[in-house]
Amino acid sequence: MKFTLSWLKDHLETDASLTEIVDALTRIGLEVEHVEDPAAALHDFTIARIVEAKPHPNADRLQVCLVETGGGGLVQVVCGAPNARAGLKTVFAPPGAVIPAKQITLSKGVIRGVESNGMLCSGAELGLSGDHDGILELPDEAPVGRAFAPWAGLADPVIEFNLLPNRPDAMGVEGVARDLAAAGLGRFKGRSITPVPASFPLAIAARLDLAPEDSHLAPAFALRLIRGVRNGESPDWLRKRLTAIGLRPINALVDITNYLSFDRARPLHVFDAAKVKGDLVVRRARAGESLNALDGRVYALDEEMIVIADDRGPQSLAGIMGGADTGCDAATTDVLIEAALWHPANIARTGRRLGINSDARYRFERSVDPAFLLPGLELATALTLEFCGGAASEIALAGKIPERDHRIVFFQGEVTRLTGLELPPSEITGILEQLGFELVYSPGNSDRFVVKTPSFRPDIEGPADLVEEVIRIAGLDRVTSRPFARESAGVQAPKLTPLQRRVRTAKRALAAAGLVEAVTWSFISHARAEAFGGGAAELTLANPIAADLSHMRPSLLPGLIAAAQRNADRGHGDVALFEVGQIFLGDGEADQKIAAAALRQGLAKTSGAGRNWLTGAQPADVFDVKADALALLAALGVPTSGLQIVPGGPDWLHPGRSATLQFGPKTKIGYFGEIHPRALAALGVDGPLVGFEVVLNDIPVTKSKPTKTKPRLELFELMPLQRDFAFVVDRSVLAGDLVKAALAADKTLVVNAEVFDVYEGPGVAEGKKSVAISVTLQPRDRTLTESDIDAVAAKVVAEAAQRAGASLRG
Repeated sequence: MKFTLSWLKDHLETDASLTEIVDALTRIGLEVEHVEDPAAALHDFTIARIVEAKPHPNADRLQVCLVETGGGGLVQVVCGAPNARAGLKTVFAPPGAVIPAKQITLSKGVIRGVESNGMLCSGAELGLSGDHDGILELPDEAPVGRAFAPWAGLADPVIEFNLLPNRPDAMGVEGVARDLAAAGLGRFKGRSITPVPASFPLAIAARLDLAPEDSHLAPAFALRLIRGVRNGESPDWLRKRLTAIGLRPINALVDITNYLSFDRARPLHVFDAAKVKGDLVVRRARAGESLNALDGRVYALDEEMIVIADDRGPQSLAGIMGGADTGCDAATTDVLIEAALWHPANIARTGRRLGINSDARYRFERSVDPAFLLPGLELATALTLEFCGGAASEIALAGKIPERDHRIVFFQGEVTRLTGLELPPSEITGILEQLGFELVYSPGNSDRFVVKTPSFRPDIEGPADLVEEVIRIAGLDRVTSRPFARESAGVQAPKLTPLQRRVRTAKRALAAAGLVEAVTWSFISHARAEAFGGGAAELTLANPIAADLSHMRPSLLPGLIAAAQRNADRGHGDVALFEVGQIFLGDGEADQKIAAAALRQGLAKTSGAGRNWLTGAQPADVFDVKADALALLAALGVPTSGLQIVPGGPDWLHPGRSATLQFGPKTKIGYFGEIHPRALAALGVDGPLVGFEVVLNDIPVTKSKPTKTKPRLELFELMPLQRDFAFVVDRSVLAGDLVKAALAADKTLVVNAEVFDVYEGPGVAEGKKSVAISVTLQPRDRTLTESDIDAVAAKVVAEAAQRAGASLRG
């Protein structure tokens, strides 16, 4: 949103400086993004008169000028402009001034042996025009010595601020002025609009042709005819304002509608009445209809769109853009001014579907003031009669203007309760009244009153919204910080939930493992969702922001895979990424979960990414992501003693190079493995890639209260000893089963068991394999004898035979 300082002062009587206004706008929530002040760049430039101009003694094309600058005495300037002559008034730049177009700083100098003290400037050098053939020629009445920028009308800064979508009132300069007045920067003028008397009845009817269930799409539609207009150029002040905010002046009738869109946030449209055939009707577009729009394009319409049509068909796309067939031009003599109310969601949907971004759409999709429909039409009529002449008809109104009567019971103590700031009651009520709210006090209760919200503030719904209005005007800087009250004299109880702590710990643990955090879209394409077990109809977005972001993601891996491929496409093929975020397994509340996932590609191993002279180029494999997953569980404090690693996983993982993490068949918490080539092909990604995903919600919560068993830390004086066993088992037997058998053989003496070799080949029968494990025994109170060791070994062999059908290898 842009406006000029002089434009603001049409609605705000203030002596505040530009800096004070800019600071106040940002302070009250209208964050200023840019200020363009032409006068600042021309601060040092003054109006001067050439008293004498003589040829340069050493150059044919140069002249030596004596210049009157108003500072007393004459200044000598060497000038090469062909139009430099005695008596000419022009613009003078003294030494030290910066030339805007060239960004050079002037200094005293000697040109071909003659001293020069400044510069006489052209329009191009000042950045005002492209004319650089000669210096500026000012009229005789230009006052010598006066600053050039204010005299030329260039001292009108342009302010641009970031408009929040919940502030439709601030889409007009009048609304901005109201906020600044409430913030103490002046007096809000709030000028009333006098209705224009009608000179004749309107013969063209304004009609609404909508089904009862569609009446909300166009609640009101008004027309007014003005005869005998002369549609020429707009006044100079209006053209300058529109140009300053980036709009191109077209003609008086169109410029008036553009001006009111920015001045009062009231979009209007004008039709050339001579080009309209029959009545103007608001209706749904029909299949096969199109509109030749004012932007020179033809748009195909559908039945979801609302149009204004005459007997020939659509002549305007309601609330977005008018049609070229009925547009006003220099030959227009009779004009129809249209003002209406449109449904914001329908305007937004139509604009997105057709790809049209207009100032009218920008305002209607955020809502406009319904109560200003007729006053806005009256103001447009008055400006048209002033600029173009003519006579106005009666106003034809179809439908009914909604009357918003929204009242809120408000206690002044809510300001202190919600913000901690104690304000005097008079300041609270003063702020609300200056912002346009009506206050009705309750008898006998000065702290309680009823607030009626103005029609231009549809965003105000409850007491908290009123508190927000008070605090943004009063100043957030007045809210002092206060420490949280301690629940007891000791350490405060933790405020984060277990899941929140898991999210924080998971991110730190995965980052510590050398993985780089990625934040990907929560939306993916239908094909990607289906490839990873999703794509259900209930997870389809009703209004996706892009065609390939149409479904909620069932897993974090599709986004990480796409991110890895984008890196690979740019020459970074060895990446290790992780993400902790939401996944969506259904439309129920319990189906939205938090997962942690990681992906390794290329040579991004846990030992380090890239080629290594010692180990060679080894791609990341299943064991790297298994280590990542186990490191994550360890960081989360999950006891892995009961964790089961079951071969196989979801369909999008390689069946022979994947596993599922679970605490029993009913408590599956995640999986790891190599991404299936079929899934990669569906995503259009080059493999191989390995990854894991753990659902943080599904991890069993550890007991927070101490159990009856007391923790103990044992320090042994006796040295541990190891014994190795080589078992022959069926090829399908898991090595982990042998480890569990060894640990269960003697829970007092056996403290660890590890696999150190797996062999298949000569010496081992077909369909069998040899698995060698190392068992650690820890003596406690005495040194173990040979018979003690043999007894434990026999138990290990017996347990392995019972659990895994194992036999000692001969």
